[in-house]
Amino acid sequence: MVEFLPLSEIEPQAVEHLLDAAFGADRFGRTAYRIREGMAAVPALSFALVDGKRLVGTIQCWPVAHRAPDGAATPLVMVGPVAVRPDIQRGGHGRALMARMLEAAESQADSALMMIGDPEYYGRFFAFTAEATGAWDLPGPFERRRLLARAVNGHGLPIAAGMIGPR
Repeated sequence: MVEFLPLSEIEPQAVEHLLDAAFGADRFGRTAYRIREGMAAVPALSFALVDGKRLVGTIQCWPVAHRAPDGAATPLVMVGPVAVRPDIQRGGHGRALMARMLEAAESQADSALMMIGDPEYYGRFFAFTAEATGAWDLPGPFERRRLLARAVNGHGLPIAAGMIGPR
């Protein structure tokens, strides 16, 4: 039986093995890792998907901030990675993890959401867009069209220029 569990109930090494399998051992060089470096995931928005006792997928969310040139900081939650075991990808597990996280975010998120992801997928199914992110910057290389955001739980999005980094 497939069920959601808080990510905190999963052995951290099992999560790391899943992330390696889904994204490769070189994943630590990605810009997303620079943004969330040294932070702990947001427990209320980070989940595991398990089938029996086997970990099949995870979603993690991170406390980040948009810092405007004048120093003003707007809190955000960075979504991702969304990871699914490679042998069962394209089976709806990632979509289920995103839906569960968004359900929790609608009542528990302390800020709007942002992510680096495929706009065709995350826009179509989860209403993430690049409309507010055009002047945002990241601490490393990224494709501007893949920098996405979504207002949630009454929290709006900053549209001004700014750098995304740890809170």
